[in-house]
Order: sequence, then C-alpha cells, then structure tokens
Amino acid sequence: MKVQNKTILVTGGGSGMGRELVLHLLSKDAKVIAIDINEASLNETAGLAGDKRSLLTTFIIDITNKSAIEKLLTDAIAEFGYVDGIINNAGIIQPFIKVNELKYEAIERVMNINFYGTLYMIKTFLPHLLTRPEAHIVNISSMGGFLPVPGQTIYGASKAAVKLLTEGLHSELIGTNVKVSVVFPGAVNTNITKNSGLNVPAQPAAESKAIKTLLPAKAAQIIIDGMEKNLYRIIVGRDALFMDLFCRLNPKGAASMISKKMKYLLPG
Repeated sequence: MKVQNKTILVTGGGSGMGRELVLHLLSKDAKVIAIDINEASLNETAGLAGDKRSLLTTFIIDITNKSAIEKLLTDAIAEFGYVDGIINNAGIIQPFIKVNELKYEAIERVMNINFYGTLYMIKTFLPHLLTRPEAHIVNISSMGGFLPVPGQTIYGASKAAVKLLTEGLHSELIGTNVKVSVVFPGAVNTNITKNSGLNVPAQPAAESKAIKTLLPAKAAQIIIDGMEKNLYRIIVGRDALFMDLFCRLNPKGAASMISKKMKYLLPG
C-alpha cells in the first residue's frame, strides 16, 4: 500500500523509531495520527514536522487502556474521516535481570504495553480497516522475538507473542483488503531504555565497538519501504538479517553466541 494521501496511525510516535516513522510518513505526504503517553516528546515530534505539520494530528494515549483506544478510533475518524493503516511501534524493555528475580509487576507492565497494547489496537481498528479499499497493519516485533537475550526473557516473550499474533493475523486476512507485516529490528539507536525507566549495565569496550546500531531514521525508511511493498517480514539491520539466518540454521548455536556476547547484561 502506497502511503501517499493515506491516513496512518503510529503508536509511540513521540520519540525514537516512532518519531522517525511519523516524520518519514509525512515526508511522503501521508496524513499521520501520532500517539504517545508522553506529551512533551509528542510535542517535540510535532515541532519537527515543519511544513507538513498540517498533515499531523497527535493524541496523548496510554495504549494499555482499552477504553482509550476505542475512543481513539472515534476521534481519528472524526479528524480525518478514515484510517488506512496502523503501525504498532510502542514498546518497552524489562529490567536487566533473570526471570527468577523479576517481579510480576514488571512482567505485567511489559506484556501489557508490548502485547496487549498491540492487540487492543488491532481489535479496535481492524473492523474499520476492513471497510477501506486497501489497508495495512504493521506490527513491530524484535530480533529478540526470535532470539533469546539474557536478562530480557520476558521482553522477548512479549515480542515473540507479537510475531505469532501478526503471522496468524496475516493468514486470517488472506483474500481481504488488509495487508499485514511483521518487523524485526536489530540494534537501533533509540531511547527505549530511558523510556522504559531503566539503566543499562556497562557495555564492555570490545562489544561496544563490535555492535553497530542503526539510526532510527534509516530504520523508519526500511519499515515504510517494506510496508509499501506489502512485505510479510521486514528485517531491519544487518545484525537482524544475520541472526535471522543463523537462528534458522542453528537455533541453539545462535542462542549460545548471543548469550556469550550479552553476558555483561547479567553481571555475576
């Protein structure tokens, strides 16, 4: 689906990859609805829209609030008349600790935002999207959704749930006007850790040099290009491409390699 003149909703549009998705869509003359729980950061995104500001509408929304999402659909249609696509980008990571030490409160927060927030968006907007001549749902999973990372097991589980949710949805919607894509970003230079209210364990100098993060603007370009090509899977970054292949060929070996490289996340 070409995004020009379409109305696209982006969750987590206040910062990081979400902000760049908003700006990239605007640059292609899409009408954009950006939502975020952080009003200040969402205002910053709006300020960066420049001469495309008239194409952007923002809402302060907590995606874990089902009633708020249902009202959002009504407000979005009132603003633009219709919505042609949603990009479920909002997400957080967990504290860098093992499952055995992770409190249920943290587990529920990660699952509520990453999985249920995405599910609420889909369940609310899908009936409307099915009425459009063409429409698209893009769900952001993660390289962590197919590859275990020590200290991020629940985050990975939430993103694996998004992966299977998206793939199942794709199969259910074959033959309809709604296309579905799942996105697997690798290391992208965003502020997800800060937005999750966490501190990152110190990274060894050798590992820091070895891991090259992708700029959010480049990640956004890859995602929107994939959306416009109606790709089933959109893999973002060379690291994600490599690990996707490695996991297919040798899943245990891939998990072992990541465990060794990322062991600094769980000191001691």
